[in-house]
Amino acid sequence: MSVAAIIGGGVIGGGWAARFLAAGWDVRVFDPDPEAGRKLDEVLANARRAAPGLSAVSGPAEGKLSLHGTISEAVAGAAWVQESVPERLELKRKVFQQIQAHGDPEAVIGSSTSGFRPSQLQGCATRAGQIMVAHPFNPVYLLPLVELVTTDANPAPLVACAKDILSEIGMKPLHLRREIDAHIADRLMEAVWREGLWLVKDGIASTEEIDDAIRFGFGLRWAQMGLFETFRIAGGEAGMRHFIAQFGPCLEWPWTKLMDVPDLTDELVETIADQSDAQSGAHSIRELERIRDSNLVAIMRALKWADWGVGALLNEQDRRRAPDLSQADLARPIRTMELTVPLDWTDYNGHMNEARYLETFSRASDRFMEMVGVDADYVATGGSYFTTETHLRHLGEARAGDPIRVETTLLEGGGKKMHLFQELYHAGDGRLLATGEHMLLHVSLETRRTSPPADGVAARLAEIAAHHAKLPPPDDAGRGIGAAR
Repeated sequence: MSVAAIIGGGVIGGGWAARFLAAGWDVRVFDPDPEAGRKLDEVLANARRAAPGLSAVSGPAEGKLSLHGTISEAVAGAAWVQESVPERLELKRKVFQQIQAHGDPEAVIGSSTSGFRPSQLQGCATRAGQIMVAHPFNPVYLLPLVELVTTDANPAPLVACAKDILSEIGMKPLHLRREIDAHIADRLMEAVWREGLWLVKDGIASTEEIDDAIRFGFGLRWAQMGLFETFRIAGGEAGMRHFIAQFGPCLEWPWTKLMDVPDLTDELVETIADQSDAQSGAHSIRELERIRDSNLVAIMRALKWADWGVGALLNEQDRRRAPDLSQADLARPIRTMELTVPLDWTDYNGHMNEARYLETFSRASDRFMEMVGVDADYVATGGSYFTTETHLRHLGEARAGDPIRVETTLLEGGGKKMHLFQELYHAGDGRLLATGEHMLLHVSLETRRTSPPADGVAARLAEIAAHHAKLPPPDDAGRGIGAAR
């Protein structure tokens, strides 16, 4: 079991802990705050509530969390040490000295710093090459970007190791080979922040109006295409060159106060704070965190459907985590689907909506089809299976956060037919939650009529059907609505 040590268990450190735990790592946390345990539990509760909605497959079993009274206890044997202490350079250097005195010399030591350069952090270090910036974004357990900033002191194999680990836990490492104050993203955010402060100070807009300008406008474009790709489209068919030719001269106009910072007088601070209270004060910080997380998951799942941006990253992670059905034991029903019930799959009754049962069985059917060779490449050649009839039975409740699995039995796989019987179980306590029976027919996508499957698909179906014919027939196969067996 891999071990990560988190030094500083606040909002960012707690988010790192949640990210590593969800990836199956054991996590050791050091934080001198007597409230650290409570605060960490609240961050983990948010993560466990929201993060399952990002994955279409079940992740590894959550790692073990432990809190430690000293840095030396926390870092012993850890392969990754993440420093997330307050932004004071001398404090960070002192922490690094303690980490290196007691930790593994081969471990990656990452800093969550949003502003310091790695060369500053490496000063006075026993082994400068161990230390690098790994700057995440809040909430760390949902947002995958991490700015990995290194220097010539960092050996290439250790940098490669860091990238591999970050990718393994579902993050997107953005490697800056040239250090700069505040890295990339914070510099961009600060530019917008400066403009926002001036707009409030000059009485042009309130905090809510500025936020509305972002969340109802360009923020939606940025969420899926970023800055330059968005502007490329704005240039029309001529692309970026036309956009720059048309709007480039505007950069010389007095639109911005980018290089000026308004004085943060007591009056300006009170104005901003009062407007912020009026805008969002009806919700506690924890409530706002949960609202934020739910919205992020919904946006990121939409991008999964488009297979774009962060959605493409999440889809790739799902593919890595999906079980290899080519090695499935054909002497028993095939486990075709494992996942955790996402938050938005529940309805007003507090349990999984009936449509999601069908979606789960549909995903399991797709996985079975891939197993017999009906994958994207096969469909591209013009063949597929269409579902002609489905019968579902709802036998138990599943709630948000419940682990579930589907086991699939092939009742018939000859000719044009694929007759499946599927059972949905609670993966924790083993309860049978639902059954689904499905008749599918092979179809030519050119004629939209039934057709025989390719020889390889037919042979694989026949092989599985021969094995499954030896299983006891499911009691409820062929059952009609309300009909007792």
